[in-house]
Amino acid sequence: MTNKNNIIASALDGVKVLDLTRVLGGPYSTQILADHGAEVIKIESNLGDEVRGWGPPFVNNMASYFINVNRNKRSVAIDLTKPEGKSIILKLLENSDVLIENFKTGTMEKWGLGYKEILKNKFPKLIHCRISGFGEKGPLGGAPGYDAIVQAMTGMMSVNGHEDGGNVRVGIPMVDMGTGLYATIGILMALQERNKSGLGQFIDMSLYDSALALMHPHTGNYFLSGKPGKATGNAHPNISPYDKFKTATNEIFMGIGNDAGFARLCRALGLEELIADERFISNGDRVKNRVELTKYLEDALSEVDGAHFSEKLLSAGIPAGPVRNIEEALNHPQTLERKMTITKDDYKGVASPIKFSRSKSVEVKHKPPKIGQHTREVLIEAGYSQEDIEKMFVEKIVFD
Repeated sequence: MTNKNNIIASALDGVKVLDLTRVLGGPYSTQILADHGAEVIKIESNLGDEVRGWGPPFVNNMASYFINVNRNKRSVAIDLTKPEGKSIILKLLENSDVLIENFKTGTMEKWGLGYKEILKNKFPKLIHCRISGFGEKGPLGGAPGYDAIVQAMTGMMSVNGHEDGGNVRVGIPMVDMGTGLYATIGILMALQERNKSGLGQFIDMSLYDSALALMHPHTGNYFLSGKPGKATGNAHPNISPYDKFKTATNEIFMGIGNDAGFARLCRALGLEELIADERFISNGDRVKNRVELTKYLEDALSEVDGAHFSEKLLSAGIPAGPVRNIEEALNHPQTLERKMTITKDDYKGVASPIKFSRSKSVEVKHKPPKIGQHTREVLIEAGYSQEDIEKMFVEKIVFD
């Protein structure tokens, strides 16, 4: 894709997003869109997105939690509880393709910005995505929700951790980030559909629905077996061997998904006799006899150098790798070769994993913004006069 000056453009150049989200799921979604060329205006109150304070660590009074999902956006600070604040949103929506927000159900309606009541008719091409804890309908419809609470309520915690160690939260905000990804997919689908129909639509995204959608293979196992599943530690409920193992030097993780791979692993460990062992002929057999198989592997692996052996397995086409910490992973040659970290001045972050053959690669056009850093700039672009803008600052309708 090129523009009129024959310069390669980003995949989403020209898409304009008004972002009223806070915390994680919404900001993660809009950063993905912004990374690939969408113009994202982040609307905040004068206090800002609450995760600006979710630290340490902090840089320039911004927590890493905020910094990590808010690059390539411009911040406008508005008091949305005032009628004049609502008027600014309506003005900005005149040139927006997408509105995304994660207020509690009913909040936008209370402000006179409801999709069905106002926005659908006023902006027929607008795509309005709402992210909430539980969606608009159902016994829990409209209830608030955070990632870990939804992990608990959807069974995710019940299958995480070790069977004898109690239910454990997944170590990353899987539900929030998964919902952000689903929201991004939904927005792109709606944009594609709009190319045919000429109309926008409302997208009802919830943490609860997204968490259930992420529960493979446990939901599928339940539908077939009638058993709810349980925590299996690092082991896979449907595959064996697929687990973390100690070696003479460090821990490694191996995943053997087929019989040919199992045979190669046995040869690499000098356990050729296990290839034809009736207990381990197929994956189903290996899962059934997981305990016995694991003992054989643990004994053999206890005598090998983990780093060297995992490289040997990879060379043989067997998925395996050492267990690294965050620092080791971010500084690994593979990470650097794939350009998975990006910097600008004092900003450093993880790059988008989406790599196109033609469209422009991700760059940091805007560092994560200060509260209201671009209020004046955006209002001027929207057509407000300097006099009107100064009046709004005096009346505490907008902030910088």
